[in-house]
Amino acid sequence: MGARPASRLLDITRLVSRVGQGPLTGVDRVEAAYLRALRAAPVPLYLLCRTAYGFLLLPGATAEFLFAGLSAPDTLPRAGLIDRLRGRGGPRPRLEAGLRARALARAPHARLAALVGRNLPAPVSYINVGQTTARPNTLARLKRVPGLHIAVMIHDTIPLDFPQFASRSEPERFRAAFDAVLAHADLVICNSNATAADVRRHARGRTPPLLVAHLGLDVPQPAPDLVPADLDLLPQYFVTIGTIEPRKNHALLLDVWEDLLTRMPADQAPRLLVLGRRGWRNQALFERLDTAPYMGRVVHELPDLPDGAVASLLTGARALLAPSLAEGFGLPTLEAAALGTAVIATPLPATKELLGAAAIYPESPDRYAWGAELLRMISQGPQDQPDHGTIVVPSWEDHFNKVFTLI
Repeated sequence: MGARPASRLLDITRLVSRVGQGPLTGVDRVEAAYLRALRAAPVPLYLLCRTAYGFLLLPGATAEFLFAGLSAPDTLPRAGLIDRLRGRGGPRPRLEAGLRARALARAPHARLAALVGRNLPAPVSYINVGQTTARPNTLARLKRVPGLHIAVMIHDTIPLDFPQFASRSEPERFRAAFDAVLAHADLVICNSNATAADVRRHARGRTPPLLVAHLGLDVPQPAPDLVPADLDLLPQYFVTIGTIEPRKNHALLLDVWEDLLTRMPADQAPRLLVLGRRGWRNQALFERLDTAPYMGRVVHELPDLPDGAVASLLTGARALLAPSLAEGFGLPTLEAAALGTAVIATPLPATKELLGAAAIYPESPDRYAWGAELLRMISQGPQDQPDHGTIVVPSWEDHFNKVFTLI
């Protein structure tokens, strides 16, 4: 991307938007990892946050306040007067009030280029991992800043490949952002070769340099005391992790469990733990989760468990089940494999790239093939399971060694 930057500017808008919404997941964790790594790097770090009233330019040291607010929203200051007058409640306006108090400068949205150009030493590397502000107007304004280079991470192209799985406005919004990134970015960071191939496939016109850098994995430490004490885990159990949305294909697993319950009594059936929040466009599945007679007895829905509880449940599970229909990376499968838990997954390009032969891939994507795989596994003891090999766990150090040479 040219000369070594005199400063770096990380967009933290997505992290700010997550305050008060439970543990960080997916893209949020990636943005948090970038904030930690950039904060520790020798190049001066600045932070950018888009709010309803304009952009805030913040010193890198604001990271400590942001992480404290994310972990303990009740400690945040009172919301600003304008938010109180407008009736904006919740932790986000309180967090933004604290950010405004720490800002080096602020500007209306249309004055973004002047805000950055006047306050940051050039050359500047602007880094956008969360994509929340990867909008055509924002990127075009940043492109006007002399000596500024733009790096954006694209995590997947799922809204373009599977618009039926996205919220109704998401495909159009994503297409506009995707085209803007390819038009204005100096570097696109891809989390897998599979994602890079998808980016090239969807590109229309200019394609900036693509860097493939697998995301690092912070293997979570099990914390058994955080697992709900009344959770029924006998006689054995399986886990699935992810937002409950159509793409994750939870419906297949409920079909499989309904089939299992025709073969064995409920007290002998393996338990299924559904770990994740409810998402969108999945009302039929939500109704099954709310009304099915096996819910709370054989199948348990557990949103917002802390990381230590999830790690504990993973280590005791017979397998992580990942019937997803599309993934750009897939952190839960990687975490499970790193903890030594078997993984049964759809043979998606990204999953096979990361896990290879270390995962079990059912012969077909239907309930019968998945059910047969589960019956085979539960009929054997854990000691009888075949060794599918080990994986190389990617590290954040390796990721940033690649990325920092270019930004």
